[in-house]
Amino acid sequence: MRLLIKPFLILVRYRYLLAQTTLNDVKARFAGSIMGMLWLFLYPLLLLGAYAAVYLFIFKVKFQLFDSNEYVALIFCGLIPFLGFAETLGMGVGSVVANANLIKNTLFPIELVPVKAVFVSQFTQAMGMILLLVSLFSLGRIYEMTPLFLIVWLAQILFSIGAIWILASMNVFIRDLSNIVSVLVLFLMMISPIAYSADMIPEGLRPFLALNPLYYMIISYQDILMFGQVPRDNVLFILLVLALLTFILGYWFFMRLKRVFADNV
Repeated sequence: MRLLIKPFLILVRYRYLLAQTTLNDVKARFAGSIMGMLWLFLYPLLLLGAYAAVYLFIFKVKFQLFDSNEYVALIFCGLIPFLGFAETLGMGVGSVVANANLIKNTLFPIELVPVKAVFVSQFTQAMGMILLLVSLFSLGRIYEMTPLFLIVWLAQILFSIGAIWILASMNVFIRDLSNIVSVLVLFLMMISPIAYSADMIPEGLRPFLALNPLYYMIISYQDILMFGQVPRDNVLFILLVLALLTFILGYWFFMRLKRVFADNV
């Protein structure tokens, strides 16, 4: 039981320290930039524009249920969480190696460094979510179920922290992992249901897509935000279980390897 609750207790115990250092990192990230924190809005908008142009004007995708504006909103529902997760991978995998001086620090334990990377990456997703909700409101697609997306977001954060605990600790011993993850992000972008809904996936392919954890996350966001319904086929339940298991396993994995970090950085 202690193992199950300890990772949660760590976050609660250091919540103020995490909040302060996260804000400092976000400010430092855009220090000296002409656009500053406006990039948090521009980045998802630019990528959305590229996605929409490809699917609407090159592939000429047509939906019976949606017009062009609603289809762009559907893309946004999948693109925003994908960007948040992709940024988490990019910032988190090398976080332990980049902060080797904190391995024996007791004021800011090294296990909090990957957590901070996840929180910093959520600022891009938060700004994107604001834009998405404004867009959905203008399209008349705000439902009673809409606030349920916060549960999906929480599950995404827990899953991301657990995954980054595992990957960041492995990166101490396998430095090629950062390069592998860069390729993995591109692969996940292609196989994740960002520009299509669950109904468009052929029955024969669904078991293969179900191996992708982002499938459950993106389908949950789409069902709740775009269709105003509880995610179908127990997708949300599977996501919550997957998130909790990954979070707990990730903490256990990190703490086991933490003992030998100093000998390998």
